[in-house]
Amino acid sequence: MKTHVITGGTDGIGKAVAHHYLDRGHEVVVVGRNAEKGKAWLDAARQRGAAERAHFVNADLSLIAETRAAADSVRSSFARVDTLVLCARHFRTTRLVTAEGFENTFAHFYLSRFVLSHGLVDLLEAADTPVILNVAGPGGQAQIHWEDLQLAREYDGQRALMQGGRLTDLLGVDFADRRPDTNVRYVLLNPGTVNTSFSGQYASDIMAHIEVIRRSAQSVEEAITPILKVLDDPPTTPLSAFVQGEPLSPHGPGFTIEEARRLHQHTQKLLAASAARTARG
Repeated sequence: MKTHVITGGTDGIGKAVAHHYLDRGHEVVVVGRNAEKGKAWLDAARQRGAAERAHFVNADLSLIAETRAAADSVRSSFARVDTLVLCARHFRTTRLVTAEGFENTFAHFYLSRFVLSHGLVDLLEAADTPVILNVAGPGGQAQIHWEDLQLAREYDGQRALMQGGRLTDLLGVDFADRRPDTNVRYVLLNPGTVNTSFSGQYASDIMAHIEVIRRSAQSVEEAITPILKVLDDPPTTPLSAFVQGEPLSPHGPGFTIEEARRLHQHTQKLLAASAARTARG
C-alpha cells in the first residue's frame, strides 16, 4: 500500500488520479479549498468501501499558512509519502492580493508547490521510489518578470499563469540541484489541453473562449494515462519532464541552474519576510 498526496484532488485530473489509487487499495490524501467537494470525495470513497483510506485536508493553497498547515496535517498522520501530485491551479482575470500580501496566482501556483515540495521531502525520502509530480507546463516560453514577479505593474491572468509554469519548471531544477543525493524523483509534466473544471475567475470573453477549447480538448481519462505511468514507474533521473507522455529535456534555456538558484533565493526571502510579518501580528 502506498500513500499519495494530491493537491487539486477534488476536480479534474487530480480527482481522477485520486480515485484510481483509492480503487487500487492505496492511501489517498486530497488537499483542496472547497469543503463541500472534500465531503463529496469522502462520501464517494465510503461508497467504494474505502472510507478508511480516503483523507481530505481542507486548505486554501494561496495562503502559505494554510499550505504549511496542510503539510503538518499529512506529517501528523503518515510516516511516509510515496507520491506528491501537485495539480492545484486557479486562474484569475483580475489581480488579487491575498491576506498574506502575495499575488494570488503566484502564491497558489508557485509558492504552495515550493512549500510542499521542500516541506514534505523527508516523508518522501522515507519511501522506496518516491516521486513529486508537478503538473504544469514544462518547456513553455513565457517571460519571467524578474523585477515584478507578482505582476503589480502589468497584471494579466494569462501572463500570470504562463509565468507560473516557468517558475514551477525552475522549482524542479532547483530541487534536483539542491538535493543531489535524494531518492526523490522530480517530474514536470504538461498534460496538454484537458476538458477539466478550469477552476478560476474568468471574464465573459475568456469563458467563451474556454468553451470553444473544451470541444477539442482531451478527456481527463486520456490525460491521466501518462501521469499514472510516471507515478507507477518513476524515471531513474533526478529531474525529468514530459509533454503529453513524450520526454522533454529538462535542460536548456528554460531550465537554467542560474535562474533556478536565483528564484530559490528570492522565494526564501519572500517566505522569511512573510513569516516575520506573521510573528509581529
